[in-house]
Amino acid sequence: MKHTLSVLVEDESGALSRISGLFARRGFNIDSLAVGPAETQGQSRITMVVQGDDETLQQMTKQLDKLLNVLQVLDLTTLPAVERELMLLKVSAPAPQRREILDLVNVFRAKIVDVADEALTLEVVGDPGKLVALEKLLNPYGILEIARTGKITLKRASGVNTELLKSSPIESIFPS
Repeated sequence: MKHTLSVLVEDESGALSRISGLFARRGFNIDSLAVGPAETQGQSRITMVVQGDDETLQQMTKQLDKLLNVLQVLDLTTLPAVERELMLLKVSAPAPQRREILDLVNVFRAKIVDVADEALTLEVVGDPGKLVALEKLLNPYGILEIARTGKITLKRASGVNTELLKSSPIESIFPS
């Protein structure tokens, strides 16, 4: 199972290396890793996606908590959360196919950030599923390059679980 971890750390050299090293020493592959400044100066938030069973991830979380400079570790896998990722995608777009590609761009609310005679570069922001869906639809046109940021996630302040909303009839969520 894939787990999304949010790790709040003090900004000090070597913090990311110690965290990634902890996973590497135990044979874990980090599927996605994003790091950036947090809400407090001198702190960064690391969002990582790793695979493993619940028990193993609990152990890893406990070991992360023991590391120097780690202030907080949250497993957001089952918590209501907002997830986003950024993807830049360069797709082959000769004149005869350009209109079709532009229609897809509009449906996915992507932005065109560069135009060339035979290619378009798109910027797409959304949940990871949206990015995968657009990539699949554009694949037949010829994807020339892709760069992705990795997933970033914050726990929902509202506590509303949108995944639950997607899979349940509205009556079960809001009974009359």
